[in-house]
Amino acid sequence: RGLRLAGGRSRCEGRVELEQEGTWGTVCDDGWDTPDADVVCRQLQCGHAVRAHGNAAFGRGHGPILRDEVGCEGHEQDLWQCQAELEHDCSHKEDAGVVCSEHQEWRLSGGRDGCAGRVEVFFRGTWSTVCNSTWYEMEATVLCRTLGCGDALQRPSFGHTLPGKMVYLCGSLQPSLAQCHWIFNKSAPCYQSWAAGVICNGTGS
Repeated sequence: RGLRLAGGRSRCEGRVELEQEGTWGTVCDDGWDTPDADVVCRQLQCGHAVRAHGNAAFGRGHGPILRDEVGCEGHEQDLWQCQAELEHDCSHKEDAGVVCSEHQEWRLSGGRDGCAGRVEVFFRGTWSTVCNSTWYEMEATVLCRTLGCGDALQRPSFGHTLPGKMVYLCGSLQPSLAQCHWIFNKSAPCYQSWAAGVICNGTGS
């Protein structure tokens, strides 16, 4: 009985998909709420739920709709343990989704477009800045490529004005910064650092 999130930007956000007897299916959003999403996030070791989405927010799934009117109390270890209806009157436009606290997404702010500016990361429900103490060519290039912005041209510095601070250290060109070594809200690596920025050689929409 597998569980996964599909259609998101990391393994910790997306459309909820369950496996039953070798077939993957989806969950209807009727009654879908934060306690239900919490169980999914915890089962996937993705922390807790930041958002519970309905209306196929991560695209429409395929296959059977395996659960409807899910009613988790929030403490269950597995989504299959929650009360639910097996019969449904749903279509895939009602597929349930979730964003978990361990999901990371990035944006560049204050630049000429989405491919230049101060690096900001959404993590554990809030936007934070990134420390430039370990913000080298490797880290900047990983981010530019993740954002579809080509490679890093420059790494300007900015002030920290957001509540949290993230540190990244990439030993190689990973698919995203989340797969590099990272530390969140520990003051030592960020001591007297500036907020990281990047100007990529591509242009964003």
